[in-house]
Amino acid sequence: MPLYPGCTAFTRLSMVLALVNLKAQFGWSDKSFTELLVLLKKLLPRDNMLPKNQYKAKKILCPVGMEYQKIHACPNDCILYEFAELRNCPTCGLSCYKVNNDECSDDATPKNSRPAKVCWYLPIIPRFK
Repeated sequence: MPLYPGCTAFTRLSMVLALVNLKAQFGWSDKSFTELLVLLKKLLPRDNMLPKNQYKAKKILCPVGMEYQKIHACPNDCILYEFAELRNCPTCGLSCYKVNNDECSDDATPKNSRPAKVCWYLPIIPRFK
């Protein structure tokens, strides 16, 4: 769908993709990216299709997105807990789970707590496709 009626240079998807690439390339925060989208939306003609915030831009790209795996990691980057059934890091001894007050705890369990750190792995074959 065109960015606005009569626009031939960009579609809604191509514009969002170009802006998200700039965000990633230059390390813009989500807040700064949202402010840029607000400014661009005001600059373009009134009936433009540009999303108004970072969340809506991300939702446009989600169906295009690649598959990924989330792997729990040690807060100090010692190990990945992908296949290990460990609760504490064998190197530094920290728990791989957070408690509600955001401090690591040895008595935290997977049922009542979040992982302390999560790495996102993008498998190589889908990236080539």
